[in-house]
Amino acid sequence: MKRVVTRRREGYQHEVEIREHRLIVDEPEDEGGTDQGPAPSELLAASLATCTAITIEMYANRKEWGLGTVQVEVEYTHGTSDQPPTFDVMITLGAELSEESRQRILAIAGKCPVHRALKHQEVVINDSLDFIEDVEDED
Repeated sequence: MKRVVTRRREGYQHEVEIREHRLIVDEPEDEGGTDQGPAPSELLAASLATCTAITIEMYANRKEWGLGTVQVEVEYTHGTSDQPPTFDVMITLGAELSEESRQRILAIAGKCPVHRALKHQEVVINDSLDFIEDVEDED
């Protein structure tokens, strides 16, 4: 099991801890944040883009296909109570591939773990709530 921890800094800013990596996540100013980092939904789109790219690169490496430049762009809309979110994934490669290879790359792209999690109808999320006493600095 993987683990990610987020801790509030101030306002909507959070420091996210992923293994030994740290990054700041915040909402844009028009959403009440200070725009000190990407928004959570942007991280979701970034996860989809990078997972797609890495998955097709790993597949191409096994097949010994040269892909040249690999760029994955994700445009997304937030979901509502009536509509699910939409993610449009555009893959651009620097190498010309046969139609058969192109179709295979598209099929493999849809098998990346983030694609599968987002498409899966029965994602399990177990929420829990615990209490930690605030520790204030005493000067």
